[in-house]
Amino acid sequence: MDMIPKVTQALAGEDYTVYAYFHDGTVRRFDAKPLIEQGGVFLSLRDEDFFRTHLTVLNDAVAWDVDGTRDPRTCIDLDPCKMYESCPIVDDPLREVTHTPTQTARRADGNNGRSCSEE
Repeated sequence: MDMIPKVTQALAGEDYTVYAYFHDGTVRRFDAKPLIEQGGVFLSLRDEDFFRTHLTVLNDAVAWDVDGTRDPRTCIDLDPCKMYESCPIVDDPLREVTHTPTQTARRADGNNGRSCSEE
């Protein structure tokens, strides 16, 4: 890999999946269930509402803003290089649906909105 991949947007999907939008235009699907099953720091992601509403992008990575301060030191984040290499490229789910209540997009610029497997 010649470049360092950067996540520009993250979207929570069904059944603990995350769609990560990378700066090169690809969308990759990440299955978070194996992480949640590990417990530990990932245990809070088991709450589906928390999983969806705290999902964001921090420091160019998929992250969950645990305490609502957008502080990278207190977030749960995923390695964007590993995601880029191991997660499958998928079609943009936002092109298929205009809006569903279980999908929440988070953009890197903090402008969060609904329109917009491995660690």
